[in-house]
Amino acid sequence: MVGVGPFLTIPLLLQTMHGPQATLGWLAGALVAIGDGLVWAELGAAMPRSGGGYQYVLEAYDRHRLGRLMSFLFLWQTVACIPLTLASGAVGFSQYAMFLYPSMTAWQSKALAMTVSVLSMMFAYRRIDSVGRWSLVFGLVVVAVAAWIIGEGALNARPDLIAIPSGAWDLSRSFWLGFGTATLYAMYTYAGYNTVCNMGDEVIQPEATIPRSIVASILIVGALYVAMNFSIISVMPWQEAMRSKYVASDLIARLHPGVAASFMTALILIITMAGLFAGMLGASRIPYAAAVDGRFFKVFARLHPTRSFPSFAVLFIGLSSAICCILEFDALVTAVVVISVLIGSFPVLAAVVIMRRRRPEIRLPFRMWLYPVPVLIAGVGWTSVVVASGLTYFAVGLGLLGLGIGAYLWRAKQAAEWPFEVATSG
Repeated sequence: MVGVGPFLTIPLLLQTMHGPQATLGWLAGALVAIGDGLVWAELGAAMPRSGGGYQYVLEAYDRHRLGRLMSFLFLWQTVACIPLTLASGAVGFSQYAMFLYPSMTAWQSKALAMTVSVLSMMFAYRRIDSVGRWSLVFGLVVVAVAAWIIGEGALNARPDLIAIPSGAWDLSRSFWLGFGTATLYAMYTYAGYNTVCNMGDEVIQPEATIPRSIVASILIVGALYVAMNFSIISVMPWQEAMRSKYVASDLIARLHPGVAASFMTALILIITMAGLFAGMLGASRIPYAAAVDGRFFKVFARLHPTRSFPSFAVLFIGLSSAICCILEFDALVTAVVVISVLIGSFPVLAAVVIMRRRRPEIRLPFRMWLYPVPVLIAGVGWTSVVVASGLTYFAVGLGLLGLGIGAYLWRAKQAAEWPFEVATSG
């Protein structure tokens, strides 16, 4: 969960709500994440299997019929969103690099982002070795950077800078659209609380560990992000912070002119590069595992002839993420969230309802509190996020959904799977 996201999205939230009240976006995002997280917690505790959401929709919608389509679509949106997500990290890398090289042009910035994506692909074009230890170090560095920002805010805060502008609470249409967009950006940053479900079969005591880890991570990370947000806007005017492309570096430069800000920038660049490398390593295994299981396109099951790693999946994700770097950061974030919500999140919300009603034989060791309130909160939150994104992104999401259905039908016909199964007698 904790990555480079908040160092890039804090200015975006301030822009959408035009003031310190943007903190509402972080709080609303945490509420939606808790609602959605409890859904994943119930499903993950009941079905602790590798694959997470792919497995949940497969079972909920009938693994022999509609479940095949729904699980394929879940994988489809995953493969579509991974390059966008990695590209957003690469674009964020180039934004912070501009602090060290201010004369960088827009196209030079895009070229740098593409280069970073390709380099990450080259580093990931290998077997996974000791990634767990590196991810721990990476996480500790991120937390250290966040703690540095929070500490600077605590020591140098000016409460007068947090004054909310007049008219901020006028509940107009623009207010609600801004609130929805701020929540969208926050949800991009919160993403990852359900990652534990992807490796449920490797979790010790999953019926207790998965729910605890999801709820605890959202609460802890939410508190961290809100604290960072307040630290920044209590040291530098929010009008300045919302225009910053590298707000963490600008914060340190304001307080400690000289090498300290460059050191902060270097840390964030290292965090971003490490995150891209780790993300590409892990993400490439998702379509590979599904393809090996016969649930996705066979080409993703290709292994390197000598080093036995999913070579095609790594190349596909790396090159497609490099192409996606031509988009702006906010466009990448919006596209990722809207696509994942329309094709992935809504079906998972429905899955928990279907499981409770139609699959009584599946034991539920953890039942979400106050059911169905968390489902409704997540559903309303996701709907507001999609509405706030605008018609263009909604249309893109629906178009990708249509392409996914077409791709499934084409593949199913080739494999004589539902709904093209050949009836057998006896």
